[in-house]
Amino acid sequence: MTAAPPGGRLRSMGASLLDDVLAETLDPAYAQAAEARAARGEDPATRRRWPGQVAVALTMAVAGLLVVVTYDLAAARDQGRQEIRETLVQDIRAETDAGDELAGTLEDLRAEVTRARDELLASSATGQRALEELAAAEAAAGVVPVTGPGLLVTLANAEVDADDDPVSGGTENTAGRVRDGDLQLVVNALWAAGAEAISINGQRLGPTSAIRFAGEAVLVDFQPVTNPYEVSAIGDPDTLANAFLDSPEVIRLAEVSQNFGLQFTFAKEDELRLPAAGTPELRDAEPAPRDRTDPTTGD
Repeated sequence: MTAAPPGGRLRSMGASLLDDVLAETLDPAYAQAAEARAARGEDPATRRRWPGQVAVALTMAVAGLLVVVTYDLAAARDQGRQEIRETLVQDIRAETDAGDELAGTLEDLRAEVTRARDELLASSATGQRALEELAAAEAAAGVVPVTGPGLLVTLANAEVDADDDPVSGGTENTAGRVRDGDLQLVVNALWAAGAEAISINGQRLGPTSAIRFAGEAVLVDFQPVTNPYEVSAIGDPDTLANAFLDSPEVIRLAEVSQNFGLQFTFAKEDELRLPAAGTPELRDAEPAPRDRTDPTTGD
């Protein structure tokens, strides 16, 4: 039989248990544990934050270690590249000096051979005629230096417009750059005008000389020449200037230069000095006739 609560209404055991659950939502064991921690002076929030703080600290430490290692590797790589570059520069300079020394030795030996040859050939009339023919052939091949009046033609790339790029100070106009074809046109026009000898920036041109464009450089007989390009031609200045300027190719080049901003000028010079060209490659040879007189003895 169920006892009657105050007020006269009956209360069942199930309703009493439901009221207890709704009234006490906190588990008794959890409440006891919380009271024990409070008695020991522990802060639950601090206890929950501690593992997270440790994880953040470990993450930052690992990240810092990675940054240091990456920086050390990058610094070591850059240092290695710099050392390799310096080594290559030293090797290039050493090889260049050795090449210049060998070239000087070659010129000295060539001069000695030429003097001995001239002395030997000049000892007879037949040798003297051979010497004259040889001198004409050497002049035509460009293997001897020459000096005389002539025409100096200058080609240069278009100037950079500083207003185009305020950061770098200007942009390069690729259309306003001198090409190998421009130099070939000038050289061919000077030959046609009667030039006796021609050089580009001190590089003497011979019968087999080539003017090519390789990458960003112009090569004359595989030797690089840089902007501005000075084409020196030996010959009568007035004759060269008149024939050169009357060439249709030169007239078109002048128009192109004006349109793209190239610098194209010429000047008559009283004296130009052109160096000797390199020794030409032997491409053809014939044996001397058997009945030819010996030029060293005249017999």
